Amino acid sequence: MKPQSLIVVILLLSLSALAQQPTPCQDRKICDDFGNLAHYRDANAPLKPPAAGENRVVFFGDSITDFWKLDESFPGKPYVNRGISGETTPQMLIRFRQDVVNLQPKVVVILAGTNDIAGNTGPERLEDIEANYASLVEIARATHIAVIISSVLPVHNYTPQSQELFERRPPAKILELNRWIKDYCPSQGCIYLDYFSALVDDKGLLKRDLAEDGLHPNPAGYKLMVPLAEAAIQKALKP
Repeated sequence: MKPQSLIVVILLLSLSALAQQPTPCQDRKICDDFGNLAHYRDANAPLKPPAAGENRVVFFGDSITDFWKLDESFPGKPYVNRGISGETTPQMLIRFRQDVVNLQPKVVVILAGTNDIAGNTGPERLEDIEANYASLVEIARATHIAVIISSVLPVHNYTPQSQELFERRPPAKILELNRWIKDYCPSQGCIYLDYFSALVDDKGLLKRDLAEDGLHPNPAGYKLMVPLAEAAIQKALKP
């Protein structure tokens, strides 16, 4: 074999070996615990089963739920926060049994979707997001938990810090997903919780004074959401 040919063969073998190597993980947190099962494991352990007559509710979602101070918004209520910042519906599906079903609530309030649209854990079609919602509902229904699905909140680009968050969450996709949720809920015996209509402005964006970064509600935003959530919960608790 000529030296030139030998070099070519060696290069091809080297490239083949490199191609077979696993792609290095860029986010250790996602690769080590994609479903974030460790996040609430210790908090769940000491949580006793609901007392007789206790109407436990789990608020389940991403950062918008995670940042919500439920004890201040719903004083004295047995409401449990199981939101995790940055999460998408495939991640939520993995931890749904641990962080919702095993806590034995009467109602779960699901608020998700915005990070799926943003592609936090990779590109997703709307059909993929919808399928994850359906799986969450089916698990809840099989375990006798009433389901409230919240609309995806609007976003705005009125501030410098809102630009990137807004760019990754096209309002048209939010509207399309919300239309699906609104149609899906009555067909499955779920309750549709419409935060969107209460928070949107005349341009179809999140009202400027309700979020500095264009995505996460400030206290004024949560204040508008409280009565809507409580009304949906009371409806879900009815026989």
